[in-house]
Amino acid sequence: MPAIEVGRICIKTMGREAGKRCVIVDLIDKNFVLVTGPKSVTGVRRRRANISHLKPTDEKIKIKRGASDEEVAQALDAVKTSDKPVKEETS
Repeated sequence: MPAIEVGRICIKTMGREAGKRCVIVDLIDKNFVLVTGPKSVTGVRRRRANISHLKPTDEKIKIKRGASDEEVAQALDAVKTSDKPVKEETS
């Protein structure tokens, strides 16, 4: 499993947004990636981040390279709605 890839959900470990979740949108070079929250969802704005300041999680969403904040938000909503357990009614 490559840890640093487009669509990988990470937790920022450094900076003012430390502890918040973000999504890798693009790979810039061997040290930097472009991440977004998006800001309306997690509070992380689109910015360049050093990969040593990110902690990758096991979660990954399906987005294209360079996806807009709206596309990332839609992909996150789709994952959230599919992960919810269905309540069974008891009589």
